[in-house]
Amino acid sequence: MIAIDVDNVTRIYQKYSARHRFKTFKSALVKGDLFKAMRADELVTALDKVNFKVEEGTTFGVIGENGSGKSTLLKIITGITKPTSGKVAVRGKVSALIELGAGFHPEISGRENVYINGIMLGLSKKEIDRKFDEIVRFAQLEEFIDAPIKTYSSGMYMRLGFSIAINVNPDILLVDEVLAVGDASFVPKCLDRIDDFRRRKKTILFVSHDLTTVEKVCDRVLWLKEGKIQMIADPKRAIDSYLQDIAEKQEEDFEIRQKEVEQEVEEEKEVESKDRREARWGKREVKITKVRMTSLRGEEKHVFSPDEAMAIEMEVEAKARIKDFVFGIGIFNSQGVRCYGTNTHNENFEPQSIEGRGKVICRIERLNLINGTYYLDVATHKRDGYPYDYHRNLYTFMVSSLYKDVGIARAEHTWSFSPSIQMKPPTPRSE
Repeated sequence: MIAIDVDNVTRIYQKYSARHRFKTFKSALVKGDLFKAMRADELVTALDKVNFKVEEGTTFGVIGENGSGKSTLLKIITGITKPTSGKVAVRGKVSALIELGAGFHPEISGRENVYINGIMLGLSKKEIDRKFDEIVRFAQLEEFIDAPIKTYSSGMYMRLGFSIAINVNPDILLVDEVLAVGDASFVPKCLDRIDDFRRRKKTILFVSHDLTTVEKVCDRVLWLKEGKIQMIADPKRAIDSYLQDIAEKQEEDFEIRQKEVEQEVEEEKEVESKDRREARWGKREVKITKVRMTSLRGEEKHVFSPDEAMAIEMEVEAKARIKDFVFGIGIFNSQGVRCYGTNTHNENFEPQSIEGRGKVICRIERLNLINGTYYLDVATHKRDGYPYDYHRNLYTFMVSSLYKDVGIARAEHTWSFSPSIQMKPPTPRSE
């Protein structure tokens, strides 16, 4: 049986500008410029012909970047917002946790708000009486339940809203990103309760940027982009496609930023600035003519995951025959800390000769760096350190990661526990 049926839903908002601020519907009709005032460039399409069905008893995830239409979709499903066109059919009692503190009155106590919200969600006063202690206990608000809601922190708002939403025993639970403000002890409780809902074959529509949790709890996932459905698939496939799209966008944004930086560098060169970060030195007896960062398939890129490999390609040229030469690389983080460095001399390569043009490739099989921006040094020099051509911080790349490591690098590691320690293993991550 279908619990939620979204049929060809479109939602269009008018984008208001200052010149239309005081225009009325009547004046627009009199002047004959009503349709002019509603030009297409002043309309924002939040959802564009969205179609999907959620089967009863499943957990259905919705992912997408900010502004993709996720929250608008949930507001239409709950009836808070009406679609411009299309229709939505919902079968069963719905409990929604969409906006933090939605429906709470700030001037009255948490106790009074529990009763008001419970009644709004379809409970009788007797049912609220019976569930009240559990609602307060789950929200961890025993000491604050009689204080005015306006004195609550954002985390307290979220805990109380979530506790009310799940304790009305709905057929369908809608959750929109509110767990992001939860504290470390409360979020696992929420996820446990969501797991309990799943075991009881309740229908859940789960919107979140936490892709690890989405993959763990959802049966199917919808990916929205700019109001349009890109994919509905099993969690792993949908999340991987979404991450790939983000990586491509990051790559494009990175290239734009790099061009801006290069322009700034050129301007700095014109005024002979001594403070610029980029530098190059050496008499270039062996010259580095081109540097590329690529995947192992040879595709040039600037955004990598920590589990990914990187190939650093250096095109070099020596106009005369040289027998003493070393090639090296260095990776620095945005604070200037050297994360890694190596060269052919340190690794006991014996130079024989170089003359004319050639290519040097250093392959890093796994970056193992934490999230952030990094700078690449490349160099060629003599074994005693005399520089032929040194490029300092001229090349930049990013590491985009779902891991939450801190420090400099992500060290290869495993965990093990004695039999007396019960620990559930983590869900494999999507990179």
